[in-house]
Amino acid sequence: MQRLKPAALVQAYRDPVSWLILAVDLFPIIALFQLGWGAAALVMLYWLENLTIGVITLLRMLAAAATNGVSATVAALAFGAFFTFHYGMFCFVHGIFLMAFAEISGEDSGVFEISPFGLIRYAMSTGEGVGWFLGAILALQLFLFVRDFLFRGEYRETDLISEMGKPYGRIIVLHVALFAGFGLLVFLGEPFVGVLALILLRAAWGAVQSVQRQQEITASANSKVDEASPI
Repeated sequence: MQRLKPAALVQAYRDPVSWLILAVDLFPIIALFQLGWGAAALVMLYWLENLTIGVITLLRMLAAAATNGVSATVAALAFGAFFTFHYGMFCFVHGIFLMAFAEISGEDSGVFEISPFGLIRYAMSTGEGVGWFLGAILALQLFLFVRDFLFRGEYRETDLISEMGKPYGRIIVLHVALFAGFGLLVFLGEPFVGVLALILLRAAWGAVQSVQRQQEITASANSKVDEASPI
């Protein structure tokens, strides 16, 4: 695959933001070594990250529509409501299965409740300092939204439907793998090396996304140069 070639990686990591993304992806290693996190806390953090991505997607949808007038903004609000329900249900079902695996693993938090906010409370209680790690993820996502989507003008090169569909691919590709890995770790007794491997898997996926992001930025810049060049 083009995006995984060494040259593409080198190009991506010339951007300091790619290193920032990698640092946030590897940040949970601190929780693993210093706070005694197991697989449940780690995977529930990634589940909370899904919710964060959903919120950012709503912002991207509104920003993409805002420049096209009132009718487009109204459409964004309508599609945003549909996305909130549909994506929310997707995450809710995913979260129930993860919570069930966590209970099987014996990491009983005492706040088991099958409801959207109950799942959030459960996820926040699975490990010490989950809120701080989630805060780092949220801060990074907001930074990328402002820097890339707004300041770099990505909102002018996308559309409402495209933005609405992006988070689903992320869940299917990455979190199905994490879900399967979590289940395997539970039945193996959550070996330390396995939990560490989950973090490294997430970081590797982040590297792929950084390469893709850099390629999109480069393609956009080249397109603007071509548009400005005389024929």
